[in-house]
Amino acid sequence: MQRPWYQQFWPWFLIILPACVVVASLYTLYLASSHADAMVVDNYYKKGRAINQDLSELKEAERLGLIAELSLDKGEILVKMQGEHEAGEAIYLLLSHPTLAEQDVKALLTSDGKGVYRLRPDHELLKGKWHLQLEAFDKRWRMQDTIYLPTSGWLQIHSGS
Repeated sequence: MQRPWYQQFWPWFLIILPACVVVASLYTLYLASSHADAMVVDNYYKKGRAINQDLSELKEAERLGLIAELSLDKGEILVKMQGEHEAGEAIYLLLSHPTLAEQDVKALLTSDGKGVYRLRPDHELLKGKWHLQLEAFDKRWRMQDTIYLPTSGWLQIHSGS
């Protein structure tokens, strides 16, 4: 006497394979919809136009002959400015990781009595490539460069970079 179909191996094997694919695709759909990709820009055309307009800030930093020196000391970011800028002027610092947006550091810095800008980030900075941007408080000039952490000594960032 032959057993009913639901007690045999092959029908269940043939049912389980497509069922696993359906479950995996639903999980993939959940992952895709719940975790936005920070590297994708929604409005790339508008972003590109803004980049072209911002070139005047880079040229102003070059005209002023600005040079920034950056160092990491015991988890603290130190920045010194040289050139024709107002002493004690507040600056914006943006240190962005190329792939991990949650690691980015953005702050408004003021200098101490020796003209050094200091910042202690909330988290330890990862080793590797970073994009550094320094900008005047009033957005008059901007400097940017790609740096590699950790540093040994002071890194010089020239306004022509």
